[in-house]
Amino acid sequence: MQVTETAAAGLKREYRVVVPATDLEAKVNERLDDLKGRVQLRGFRPGKVPVAHLKRLYGKSAMAEVIEAAVREANTKIVSDHGLKLATEPKVVLPTEEGAVEGVIAGKSDLAYTVEMEIVPPITLADFKSIKLERLTAPVTDTEIDQALKTLGEQNRPFAAKSEGAEKGDRVTVSFQGTMNGEAFDGGSGDDVPILIGSGQFLPGFEDNLIGIKGGESRTFDVKFPENYPATAVAGKDATFAVNAKTVEAPGEVTMDDAFAKTLGLESLAKLRDALRERIEREHAAATRQKIKRALLDQLDANHKFEPPPTLVEEEFNNVWQTIENDLKQQGRTFADEGTTEEKARADYRAIAERRVRLGLVLAEIGEKNSIKVSDDQLSQAVVAQARMVPGQEQRVWDYYRNNPSALAALRAPIFEDKVVDFLLELVEVTDKQVSREELFKEDEE
Repeated sequence: MQVTETAAAGLKREYRVVVPATDLEAKVNERLDDLKGRVQLRGFRPGKVPVAHLKRLYGKSAMAEVIEAAVREANTKIVSDHGLKLATEPKVVLPTEEGAVEGVIAGKSDLAYTVEMEIVPPITLADFKSIKLERLTAPVTDTEIDQALKTLGEQNRPFAAKSEGAEKGDRVTVSFQGTMNGEAFDGGSGDDVPILIGSGQFLPGFEDNLIGIKGGESRTFDVKFPENYPATAVAGKDATFAVNAKTVEAPGEVTMDDAFAKTLGLESLAKLRDALRERIEREHAAATRQKIKRALLDQLDANHKFEPPPTLVEEEFNNVWQTIENDLKQQGRTFADEGTTEEKARADYRAIAERRVRLGLVLAEIGEKNSIKVSDDQLSQAVVAQARMVPGQEQRVWDYYRNNPSALAALRAPIFEDKVVDFLLELVEVTDKQVSREELFKEDEE
């Protein structure tokens, strides 16, 4: 086998590989000789089938297998001999001349092809001990618990039927039929739908038209769909709704006591407050983790500037850009509505794609240098967690990940990233800073 480097520009490499026909023929004969002892053909005793006869029957398929193996072997040798780390799978370019491939399969020509490779640049890792980070934390206050308790009470308050007209805060159960130009439209009807007036859960104006309605009363009114309504078929259009109120209910009062706690499965109000405190503490911890992780990634990005592999950047950009275009289409919005232009948006999201690829390579390098891996048990636990999210479909989810390596890799990636982040947080200098809940969640809310 002869390998010649034909091009080297940036992170692109190109090699010409030539495997002599005699080498291929020898490999084919080895395969056929091995097949000779196993194949059973009518008219021949086991192990006595002539190789020439086997070649007529299986020669082309054996040669195809030999060529595939030779290409894999050559590519592996190139990577090993040159100390390359590939960013993408090698691209094999076979000769395009008429009859060239057929000649190789027939054993009359050498296998000559070009392989194009894109490599990962050498990455010099920064001194992580020089990184300084601030970890924001927020204590859980009694005020937060009181507010959570109030919200819980509102969500679980009782409703009692009333004969008067509906007011803000009342719950009205309705059936409705929407039309446009006299024609019904998809999603425009519903039966026995509870609507809490003033909650904003329905179209703007729909709930307002229910104020004053009584049980058994019917109304017809017009409502305009918002321009950015997710269903583009009705976005920005006028609709007429014929509504029948089944019942009107007024909200009752909730007494925050042990009896209320027991309706939620807890033995006392004190236990309920403890449970709310634990939930809020988890929320704070998650926000703290997210902020320090983002700060760490910002530092890694600032300390590792190199040109990322173009193909990886293009793939990442295409994925991001497709999501952006789909979101705008569903919302019925344009780049102008977002205060930008398509050209500027493309530039911004390409920079984001470059950052993601660069950080991904840096994290991978850190993981490799420090033997950080995702264990089979950790990956299995992640699959189980996904399966539990769809009760009754657990086996289907399990089979999906078992049969889709790319899906499994997508599940592994965030686990690996978090393990590397945990490793780095043990090395960098971290200073804790106590802040208010508002400051801890400020950026996320924005």
